[in-house]
Amino acid sequence: MFLFAGLGNPGPKYAGNRHNIGFMAVDAIVRRHRFSPWRRRFQGAACEGEIDGEKVVALLPETFMNDSGRAVAEAQRFYKIDLRDVFAFHDELDLPPAKVRVKRGGGNAGHNGLRSITAHCGNEYGRVRLGIGHPGDKALVHNYVLSDFAKAERDWVGALCDGCAELAGLLVAHKLEEFQSRMHLFMEARGLDNVK
Repeated sequence: MFLFAGLGNPGPKYAGNRHNIGFMAVDAIVRRHRFSPWRRRFQGAACEGEIDGEKVVALLPETFMNDSGRAVAEAQRFYKIDLRDVFAFHDELDLPPAKVRVKRGGGNAGHNGLRSITAHCGNEYGRVRLGIGHPGDKALVHNYVLSDFAKAERDWVGALCDGCAELAGLLVAHKLEEFQSRMHLFMEARGLDNVK
């Protein structure tokens, strides 16, 4: 069994924020693979489905980004999911827009959602890093991540989420490098691989 946790902040005020691209990606996976309806569980919204014969629990923590680990740990313990089968989908300032990188373990790069998961669960979970770009000045980061994607960005954001949904089977097969390279090809085929 796998746990796909989308990181973000709850409520309509934050729904279109750059910080919520993890929510958007997991929601796209849920729709594509026709998971059960969302229910309030584990301090968030959760639902279940199947991807390539593997059972997957999707979770959108409603603890706010900085406490994401509380919800993730609760779901992980309830289902007794191995930490290697947990994937956090999150925004990544250090990647250009529309780029994706996947890794297991490693540092949290100042991301408070990841820091919280590491504190509550341990470090050897998968991270699906969804590039949103950097505003160029550290002082602007807070407002940048909590601002909505611009209208001109919606094409690549939608395509990135669709790619995650289409290729999610590679994550449950633990083919992380293949997921990453196929995501690049997916975006390239749509002319969205060099977004500025």
